[in-house]
Amino acid sequence: MMKSIRRSRRAATAVALGSVLVLTATACGDDGSGSAGDKGDEGSGKGTITFWDNNGGVRTDIWKQVIADFEKKYPDIKVEYVGIPAASAQSKYDTAIQGGGLPDVGGVGTAMLAEVAVQGALEPLDDRVAKSSLNGRLNDGLLAISKSAGGGDDLYQVPTSANNGTLWYRTDLFEQAGLDAPTTWSKFYDAADKLTDQGKNRFGFTIRGGEGAIAPALDAVYGQTGITSFWKGDRTTVNDPRNVAALEKYVALYKKVTPAADVNNDFTKMVAQWDSGTIGMLSHNLGSYQDHLKALGDGKFRGIPNPTLEDGTRVQVSNPVDGLSLFKSSKNKAAAWKFIEFALSHEENSKFNESAGQVPANTDAAGDAWIQQAEPTKLAAEALNGTGTKIVQLPYYLPDWNTISKADNEPNFQKLLLGKMSAKDFLDTLADQLDKAQADWKQNH
Repeated sequence: MMKSIRRSRRAATAVALGSVLVLTATACGDDGSGSAGDKGDEGSGKGTITFWDNNGGVRTDIWKQVIADFEKKYPDIKVEYVGIPAASAQSKYDTAIQGGGLPDVGGVGTAMLAEVAVQGALEPLDDRVAKSSLNGRLNDGLLAISKSAGGGDDLYQVPTSANNGTLWYRTDLFEQAGLDAPTTWSKFYDAADKLTDQGKNRFGFTIRGGEGAIAPALDAVYGQTGITSFWKGDRTTVNDPRNVAALEKYVALYKKVTPAADVNNDFTKMVAQWDSGTIGMLSHNLGSYQDHLKALGDGKFRGIPNPTLEDGTRVQVSNPVDGLSLFKSSKNKAAAWKFIEFALSHEENSKFNESAGQVPANTDAAGDAWIQQAEPTKLAAEALNGTGTKIVQLPYYLPDWNTISKADNEPNFQKLLLGKMSAKDFLDTLADQLDKAQADWKQNH
């Protein structure tokens, strides 16, 4: 069951975005313009379908290539593309669920999947996958993550990509300073300190303080402590004393070895700052690979999996899995499914992920030559599948997860960076919300 606070937030969002959704509903027409209660229809398998890209701008060009390929193969189906910035994707879906205007197909990452699914907006996809050309050609591990993130009973998202936390570092700056690659946490902290010269506007690291700050902070915390489970019984380990100490050490980097502007930086500002300046290291996922390549060129940077403990053990939190969902309200589910199946085919999934720098979900695509040539993606794939890697599974299945990890605690993380809140208070607050959400989920699941 949804909490009243979440309903209130949705109501406020609906008012704020009402005028936008009127335009969206008009654009969607009769194909997929319903709300969550609309059961939709299989349709003719022809005509127009609407696709919402939940990372509009960043992935617009590659999705338009996939759409062009699809329309060439299926000339009797037209795909209307709607690009939505990642930061507003969840609120856009929430508002459309309540008021109408949902697409036929949409990009829905695992971080928001449970909240969309619990409102009854998504079509179960298990049978469609089993009867399609994708059967047996999708990564089993990613399928398991997708199913778990949707609540564990049905598959509500077909995974397209595996992302991974990546430590990007300037090889030229490291070589000039005589530093080893930051493969362990001790080497990371040592490099952050030695590469900093504030008088010359040089910094060892850039820390994410704005939108999306919680997941990378948790990645750094669990990576340093080696705690391998997010739960101990029905209580989260997030505020374990070892995690508190690790977070204190991590946030102490702010303004000491990082730019002051980091407190407000989301990933786009942080990436742009790293690409244009003389900052030694950046913690971000594989998705920014092409940006670094265009800005810096080959030979000046590397992207490696996040640092290990001194004994070589790698602990990392699970990163959201990108994927496509079919909306229950679609009036043309047959055509919408054709688009999903096509986008996940070997050639198209490979093309998409080569552009994004991510690990393909299609197992045939995952064996393509470009992955061996794109070192960050190759190393990420090896880390994800490596026997020495321990994954702390974040509770994406909680309908409240995205709200807790974003709106509820990103402002607190900024207070933490600015010294207005302690690491213990920050993690205790987060833990209390997570424990209550877990109890609510267990009671109602």
